[in-house]
Amino acid sequence: MFGYQIPRDYEEAMELDRKNGNTKWKEAIDLELKQIDDYQTFKDVGKAEINTKGQVMNAPEGYKKIRVHLVFAVKHDGRHKARLVADGHLTRNTTEGAYSDVVSLRSLRIVMFLAELNTLQLWGADIGNAYLEAYTEEKIFIVAGPEFGDRKGHILIISKALYGLRTSGGRWHDRLFDVMRDMGFSPSKNDPDIWMRLSKDGEVYEYIAVYVDDLAIVAKDPAEICQILKDKFKFKLKGDGPLEYHLGCGYWRDPDGTLVADPKKYIEKMMEWYEQEFGEKPRKFKTPLEPGDHPEIDESPECSEENQSRYLTMIGQLQWLVALGRFDIFCATMTMSKFRPAPKKGHMSRLKRMYGYVLETRIAAIRFRTTEPNYDDIEIPQHDWMRTVYGNVKEIIPEDAPEPKGKPVATTSYVDANLHHDIVTGKAVTAVLHLINQTPIDWYSKKQSTVETATFGSEFSAARTATDQIVDLRNTLRYLGVPVRERSYLFGDNKPVVTNATIPTSVLSKRHHALSYHRVREAVASGFLLFQWIDGKNNPADILSKHWTFVSIFPMLKSLLL
Repeated sequence: MFGYQIPRDYEEAMELDRKNGNTKWKEAIDLELKQIDDYQTFKDVGKAEINTKGQVMNAPEGYKKIRVHLVFAVKHDGRHKARLVADGHLTRNTTEGAYSDVVSLRSLRIVMFLAELNTLQLWGADIGNAYLEAYTEEKIFIVAGPEFGDRKGHILIISKALYGLRTSGGRWHDRLFDVMRDMGFSPSKNDPDIWMRLSKDGEVYEYIAVYVDDLAIVAKDPAEICQILKDKFKFKLKGDGPLEYHLGCGYWRDPDGTLVADPKKYIEKMMEWYEQEFGEKPRKFKTPLEPGDHPEIDESPECSEENQSRYLTMIGQLQWLVALGRFDIFCATMTMSKFRPAPKKGHMSRLKRMYGYVLETRIAAIRFRTTEPNYDDIEIPQHDWMRTVYGNVKEIIPEDAPEPKGKPVATTSYVDANLHHDIVTGKAVTAVLHLINQTPIDWYSKKQSTVETATFGSEFSAARTATDQIVDLRNTLRYLGVPVRERSYLFGDNKPVVTNATIPTSVLSKRHHALSYHRVREAVASGFLLFQWIDGKNNPADILSKHWTFVSIFPMLKSLLL
């Protein structure tokens, strides 16, 4: 890892220190144990009496003996790290809450957008040793090993939610839940890891997005929130201040003040890993895959076991990069993920090409542009849907959503389908790109579950998926207390589909299209969805639906990511 040999256990760590003529691993272990002791994680009940069968004769009544082990790592700056982890698999399964949820990256982008929209401050903070802030309910103990120094051979009862225990995530979730409630925050009903409260002046909502122990704070005075977490609840915060780096993304501002979410540091780590594994930097390319490529018909030999393992790692890295905002590689990543069980040499070559494309376009980033789009030149159709099966249908608005506060937003979505994307299965791909005002917020690229024989069917299926996602996005915003404009705009490049979906007198020609047909038409009839045709060369959903040429996509890519 970063050119350092990583020990597998305490004994090997000590041996590496002796070989290297330093005490870096010993210092990392001592620091970890000191921090654990600072949280009073263990209760020492004396020396263990162990019989010839290895049984602890004076074990605390009702307690189960487990083990702990050390996990080692080296950070990108050379710091040596050690983490004491419990062997939680030795304890019994539990039906109680055992996990701590994490905020979705879509929700995280939304609250960051709201910070910019409503002129709130955006801070980040990391809660140090978060799990140790909570007590465990499990009755367990360990017999201390040599890493514990003078306590070697002692019975140590575990009283805190040590990393590795089955229920530690759940206990930390409960602890943070109580803290957030005490500070006046409530979880959003759409994403319970977005905590929200009304600002003191009642003008806007403030938010805290929680990803285990990483906090993104959107508030008028985030410094006050951090100080309360430190003073009242005794949390040990690290890196609290204006958000600069969070979950693999750096945050900075363009010269005009626009907030930018930039995964360049994560890309740098990807490239360092690539160079270590393959001994060279990836060759640069202008596109993720060759236009019109069909890797499903590749007949090259299977990869070696070593390259199969590398393939899995590379797919995982690319998937996380997509989640961080690089939706321009989504279609290629989705396509190549199919071959993870048994990748061929040709598939590995394609992944290397994708790394080369990422290196070539490493400056690509999401920009949080909050100005509403101007659709004044779009004519709103005045159709009478009363004499159709939909009647006087209205959008269903959740009655339990909080009162809207702050500036209103408009959503724009683009949809496309690529017929016979996979020529082996015959399946098409659905692609959808969602924007709030002028900021890309969510993206989707996935093979359709059924085979369509014509473009019309695949495009209508894609439109139904887009409609469902638009409904979800509108309600997500409502549950965050955001005023949502009356109408969402959906753009697609298939005229027959747009016509059939928007004209009351159009007729369903094929029964197996009925679900898609009625889902989209009902949304249009209700008035909250305006479905418009757009020329395919101007449809950014193409970025997510097919393997494209640089010349055809660059103008749209430049406006969205570059």
